Amino acid sequence: MALLARLKQKLFRWESDGSAPFRLSQRRIFIIPTRAGLLYALTLVAMYSGAINYTLALGHALVFLLCGLGLIGINHTFLNLYGLIITPGRSSPVFAGENAYFTMILRNERKTPRLGLRLQVAENAPVETQIAAETKCEIAIPMLAMQRGWLHLPRVRLSTVYPLGLFHAWSYLHPELRCLVYPQPIYMPLPADQSTTNAGERHGDGGQEDFAGFRNRQPADSLHHVAWKASARDAGQRPLLVKQFAGGAEQELQLDWQLTPGNADTETRLSILTGWVLAAEAAGISYGLRLPGYEISAQRGDQHRTRCLEALALSST
Repeated sequence: MALLARLKQKLFRWESDGSAPFRLSQRRIFIIPTRAGLLYALTLVAMYSGAINYTLALGHALVFLLCGLGLIGINHTFLNLYGLIITPGRSSPVFAGENAYFTMILRNERKTPRLGLRLQVAENAPVETQIAAETKCEIAIPMLAMQRGWLHLPRVRLSTVYPLGLFHAWSYLHPELRCLVYPQPIYMPLPADQSTTNAGERHGDGGQEDFAGFRNRQPADSLHHVAWKASARDAGQRPLLVKQFAGGAEQELQLDWQLTPGNADTETRLSILTGWVLAAEAAGISYGLRLPGYEISAQRGDQHRTRCLEALALSST
């Protein structure tokens, strides 16, 4: 087993740090006959035997012609991969249970197109593509993200049977690609009893905030804040409305690990916190995140949301 592992490492190694562009060389491409190719060869043997038995000159000529066609097919199948330049791309974070997409850029410097290319990871469905002459294309390879944390792209098989389908050429790619997987969100009501307010500038009579309009109700909004009269005018045709005010106090939430159900396992508690982060951001509330041994102060915005989700994805709690 150790000898086989060393042999695979020697044959299929990436020959780079896995992040730089890589050109497929002759020693990295393997080719064997397909089932159709084996049947084709057996047919030629049978035809050649018949031509010898019946001394058919035209039979010999036909066998040699078809044999030459097969040899040309070997060359074209090999050249369909030879010299192809692969550059690892990037992957966007996803939530557990979703498909992660790893991008790779394939560049063709030849003056002829490369057709019938197929990329496949393990038992996942293959991705088929083609590249026009002297151009490049970006391929997204899907892979189901089952667990939070870093998901590394395993070995990718790049193959082709173009043009005749008689031979199968392939190469193994080892790009250094990974995707950050956030915990799968579980949506529960926000911990309103832990919310605080920061004093802000007040406008209007009696220190009240100025009314700024309505917005659709978010899951984090309390039913006490619903504008029932305005919502009733729509007769249930639209979501419930919540009043918005300019100025006044700004609500803050502290999304604390201790506020999640204590009898739940770690992954469930992280998923609940993930749902709270998404709900608080959607509601426009400033929120902080507190995990055992780690804390993020209250803010809001896309960068803050990303920082909180990354902390949840990489938590070692």
